[in-house]
Amino acid sequence: MTDLMHYAFIDESGTVGAETGTHFLIIAVICGNQARDIEIPVQRAQKKFGTSLASGEMKANNSREAVVLRLLEELVKQDIQIVAVMIDQKAIVRPPRDGEEIYRKAVSRAVYHLVKRWPRIQICLDQRYTNNQYRFELEKRIREEIVDLPQKVVLIRQLNSQAQRGLQAADFVAWAFFQKYERGDYRYFDVLASRVVQEDLIVQKIWPKGNRND
Repeated sequence: MTDLMHYAFIDESGTVGAETGTHFLIIAVICGNQARDIEIPVQRAQKKFGTSLASGEMKANNSREAVVLRLLEELVKQDIQIVAVMIDQKAIVRPPRDGEEIYRKAVSRAVYHLVKRWPRIQICLDQRYTNNQYRFELEKRIREEIVDLPQKVVLIRQLNSQAQRGLQAADFVAWAFFQKYERGDYRYFDVLASRVVQEDLIVQKIWPKGNRND
């Protein structure tokens, strides 16, 4: 039911930059109508593997293959949906003046897909920026993207992933997509495939020189 409140956690994998970044920038979203469905598998994994975590935060890039696969398998047992947006950065011929517009484009598109499906949603983004102006610009860009969609409640927070298990789950999901697109390794994505409701690949050669990409 679209009238239910949904909870979404968003993280990225890859680095931004048409010339210096990775081939693909991945934005992944894990969403459900209960935040606990997303957080509990991470909590259980932390209890099992936590003695090896220096920060207490689970990161796919620092985890053994068996740990990554196990956590992904536990996540797909929950009532979740996954949305992913990929930007092919090697396809960019003329990049935007502000490289962060590539990131803002990917995030805002992901949120567009979310709100189109679930107009009542709380969205938690991994806090990419410490600068308040950058955080403002990101939310402004998101709001512009969804302005024409029917909305009931769209709440957006930018938080530190170390204290948010849902963001740690999103990190593992984003990493799985990154392995598929950047490395050609489908093992991790295949675990998630049944829960993927939107997979959007953006190939855009020419980007406006201004901050806005319409």
